[in-house]
Amino acid sequence: MKPAAFDYHRPDSLDEALALFSELGDDAKPLAGGQSLVPAMNFRLARPGVLVDLNRIESLAGIEETADGGLRIGAMTRQRAVERSPAVARRAPLLADAMPWIAHPQIRNRGTIGGSLAHADPSAELPAVMLALDARIVVRSRAGARTIAASEFFTGILSTALEPTELLTAVELPPPREHAGTAFVEVARRHGDYALVGVGAVIVLDRGGACSEARVALLSIGDTPVLARSAMAVLAGQRPGATAIEEAARAAAERDVDPPADIHASSAYRRHLTRVLVGRALRSALARAAA
Repeated sequence: MKPAAFDYHRPDSLDEALALFSELGDDAKPLAGGQSLVPAMNFRLARPGVLVDLNRIESLAGIEETADGGLRIGAMTRQRAVERSPAVARRAPLLADAMPWIAHPQIRNRGTIGGSLAHADPSAELPAVMLALDARIVVRSRAGARTIAASEFFTGILSTALEPTELLTAVELPPPREHAGTAFVEVARRHGDYALVGVGAVIVLDRGGACSEARVALLSIGDTPVLARSAMAVLAGQRPGATAIEEAARAAAERDVDPPADIHASSAYRRHLTRVLVGRALRSALARAAA
């Protein structure tokens, strides 16, 4: 229960942190909330040679409403701050709905938005929510900044498109759509455990009540969060009643996922949960969109 030896840096500015990553490369690991990294180090599942503590860099935290009506959330923003933010509740209700499902309040008090996304656990809620919201991930290195779509950011289990010299600095969420509804649901063995399956759903209706856009993202169902494209295609252009939603839920379970089996659930049970939870999320999102 003790980590391997490591060097420790605590920069006061983003430029100082980026200089360290540029110099140290693969040997350096950023420390944000530490809710995943520190336990992994204590079990020696992770052995970074250098920790770069980001907690003094005030410019990396904060929630801003952008000129187009969206949100920009700094990577070091605590999950609890996002959970309690009126701006998030107003501009990104799917994110607000998902936050209470993340572990426990003690974890959310320290855990950060950027830390969870960079860790890229496929069973975590935030990667799937960002996929459902079509978020943009802002990263920086000494060479400059770039923006990565959430659909391209998560590349495998605990793997992302981040380069060793890059740091995730912010998340940009698009403005809420008119006549849009969202919903988040998951099933876990106990509240606070990793979900067996989770679903984030967005439905946008046109003036005639047909579905102009749908996004369905799944967690704990593969190596990365999964965008249920077959389910989304079923709903596109349709008036999403009970039949269409059931067809979309079936498409998600049968064509969009290849669930893993482990000590917590069989592949067949996860597939069943996918169908049930996608249907549940879509019905709730539709009710909100219609209202």
